[in-house]
Amino acid sequence: MFKRPHSLYDPYNADRPLLSGCSCGRHADTAAHDADQASAIAELRARASDPEMLSNDFVEAALVKAILPNESVRRRFIKAVGMGTAISAVQSVLPFGAMQAMAQEKGGSIEKPDLKIGFIAITCATPLIMADPLGFYKKQGLNVTLMKTAGWALIRDRMLNKELDATHFLSPMPLAISMGAGSVAQPMRVATIQNINGQAITLALKHKNNRDPKNWKGFKFAIPFEYSMHNFLLRYYLAEAGLNPDTDVQLRVVPPPEMVANLRAGNIDGFLGPDPINQRAVYDEVGFIHILSKDIWDGHPCCAFGVSEDFVKQNPNTFAALYRSVLTASAMAHEAKNRELIAKVISPAAYLNQPEAVVTQVLTGKFADGLGNIQNVPERADFDPVPWYSMAVWMLTQMKRWGYIKGDVQYKDIAERVFLLTDARKRMKELGETAPDNGYMKFKVMGKEFDAMKADAYVDSFAIKKLA
Repeated sequence: MFKRPHSLYDPYNADRPLLSGCSCGRHADTAAHDADQASAIAELRARASDPEMLSNDFVEAALVKAILPNESVRRRFIKAVGMGTAISAVQSVLPFGAMQAMAQEKGGSIEKPDLKIGFIAITCATPLIMADPLGFYKKQGLNVTLMKTAGWALIRDRMLNKELDATHFLSPMPLAISMGAGSVAQPMRVATIQNINGQAITLALKHKNNRDPKNWKGFKFAIPFEYSMHNFLLRYYLAEAGLNPDTDVQLRVVPPPEMVANLRAGNIDGFLGPDPINQRAVYDEVGFIHILSKDIWDGHPCCAFGVSEDFVKQNPNTFAALYRSVLTASAMAHEAKNRELIAKVISPAAYLNQPEAVVTQVLTGKFADGLGNIQNVPERADFDPVPWYSMAVWMLTQMKRWGYIKGDVQYKDIAERVFLLTDARKRMKELGETAPDNGYMKFKVMGKEFDAMKADAYVDSFAIKKLA
């Protein structure tokens, strides 16, 4: 690979503007850039001193997203009627005050201030990770030790063995663990969704001219875990192209940190993996981004922040403090203006252990795709904590479709038991407010609408499936 000495202006760096002394193009030199970033990080920490304000803002944003999920429609609506009219119209149908009160409510003393929280070194865990260096946990009276973990099976086992108090989960994992699918059954709960979108199908460079999935028969793909959105989205994508993921390709479970090495070695043809692993494959010049997961299902959940049912019962005040910490971080991560700074905070070895440039490309959505293009997709990764029941039901339909769970599935009961939106609705009723909706919003996956009230019909509608 051709290399050249570093240059102040670096004319061949696709991620850096020309004729500027810094990487973002807004400063005269790198010293000014670094000083501005240090000042901004200090400002972020100062803003953390008022987590209630950040929590309020994000709860409002999450509820607005529920009724205006299409970003372009939301923007046109606000431009057409003006901000004031838009606020009045939305607040007339959504009880922001009750949700915000629920999110902020502080109980009694912290039952367990010293906590161990597991995470995998991927950008899906951004809120959970950034809450540590930015002091959000400490602000809530918690002394958190983040436990970097190599793979999802180990995360599951450490939660089952109570070695962790809470953890970064793949969002289908608490559903599977609660049902005893793939492990002994133990009730788990999803407190928040950590991220939406933020995944991709990445292929080896040798497949640059083989972009039609109909031609991928015999390919070997890596996924991070069987009970993952990665597995379900990849299976969905392949099946829509007419391939049976159980017979026409090989799916291998590979921990995210090992995916790029396996791609480089030729052990796999590609993977549907979490970021920043996709971008790291491009950075290392061993792969290219075939399609972002948002182009399969825009707004899909990926990872979650979860705890055991026992933890919630035994430590209600601690759980509430954890919830506020992560919700505050989600609010900050949702704001595009904070993404470059967050990339700087979470990139070091103790957290993601990735080049800052790689993480910045993921979080800002301005990235090299490995095909010679610079893409600008601001929603490549986003952060929305609302655990919608309908999303849980969709995951359950895919477990049913591919034979991970057998027999009749009580979709609604399982979704409402594991995803804690139920608690939010109960608390709002206690405040005399009307709940926002029943948690079953509709959405589309590859153009096909999903109605959680018709889950069995949805499963039956697919020509390619593996039913028990």
